[in-house]
Amino acid sequence: MTVPNEIVVGGARPLRGRVRVPGDKSISHRALLFAALADGRSTIARLATGADVAATRRSLERLGVRIKGTPERLTVTGAGVDGLREPDGVIDCANSGTSMRVLSGLLAGRPFLSVLDGDDSLRTRPMARVVQPLRAMGAAIDGRADGTLAPLVVRGGALTGCRHTPSVASAQVKSALVLAGLQASGVTEIVEPGASRDHTERMLGALGAPVTSSGGVVRVEAGAPTAFELDVPGDPSSAAFFVVAACITAGSEIVIEDVALNPSRIAFVTVLQRMGADIELEPHSDRVGEPVGDITVRAAPLHGTTIVGDEVSVAMDEIPALAVAAAFAEGVTDIRDAAELRVKESDRIGTVQQELGQLGIAVESRPDGLMIRGGRPQAASLKGHGDHRIAMAAAVAGHAIEADSTVRGWSIVAVSYPDFLADLARLSDGDA
Repeated sequence: MTVPNEIVVGGARPLRGRVRVPGDKSISHRALLFAALADGRSTIARLATGADVAATRRSLERLGVRIKGTPERLTVTGAGVDGLREPDGVIDCANSGTSMRVLSGLLAGRPFLSVLDGDDSLRTRPMARVVQPLRAMGAAIDGRADGTLAPLVVRGGALTGCRHTPSVASAQVKSALVLAGLQASGVTEIVEPGASRDHTERMLGALGAPVTSSGGVVRVEAGAPTAFELDVPGDPSSAAFFVVAACITAGSEIVIEDVALNPSRIAFVTVLQRMGADIELEPHSDRVGEPVGDITVRAAPLHGTTIVGDEVSVAMDEIPALAVAAAFAEGVTDIRDAAELRVKESDRIGTVQQELGQLGIAVESRPDGLMIRGGRPQAASLKGHGDHRIAMAAAVAGHAIEADSTVRGWSIVAVSYPDFLADLARLSDGDA
């Protein structure tokens, strides 16, 4: 679908009804990768529809993996890592850091040459955090600035398992090392420096791969997952924007259906509840190791809080939404230990400060975070900054204000949630 580059939001209309957000982006990336590694046919329903997951699909197809169907329902015919073939050109990861970093781990153990590239934004994102530990396993990887920036050139080959302590808590780095470890001789261990998303170890463990996790250490031996069927649950990072929108818009009451409730993904709910939000989680099933359920949200007055440590690292993608909640809350919200926000699709510390400032909110930035003094946001002209999370945060803030605001650069939401505005409108009209 075509996504407009500029939108108008406002009216502060209550949100009412039920909505299903797109399939979880993190689980969708991994479902495609693990299906490609399995020997046999896997079926995946409700794959995330955004451009990032589409980049992973295209990349795997360039490597010879047979994928048929649409995101609503597709089949992946895997032939194990030995079934992957040398690509005949550059693999374009577009704007997807997950695609580039995790594929680096997969390709590090393959006996051929691969080149991973992306758009201008992806070429600025740090790659040393994944390149250096893969080199320690024996991978030959080069790139700009000694492999710290894309494009990355991966000359795969024999790998040896070793013990890693990554410099940052990163699910992408951990996943790359797990995929390399599945192809390496000996044991690979990843000692996590802090909390991060655990989809990779949950899913691979549920699919019979030799991957275990205990006490912050992920242990991997050579092996592969089995083929599977999966209905991808809804993306909690996308749900977070509706959760915040309902919290800050008087008279709202919504249910977000069939969402992944993995504890490493719903820290934002705990933060909002601490701020006074009226949110209920209703688990109802489990899929390949992932708990799934519904989220019910009712409007409620919010107050400021402090967000630090592991809570930040597992809610990193939801910080822009939480910043909007803080802008509408009474008092001060202090976000610390979030330097990683500086190297996302945009410098999210800088872009959040700029957009909340446009709304008339007092924001103080630091190298590792923000201090937001809640108030009465005013309509404004806002920008997406080439970052889908910032664009959606701007839309949520604008919607909760009576007068109209504009959001320019809206088309970037196609990266994760092209139908976000339509779903927001349906909830506003009470038709969802």
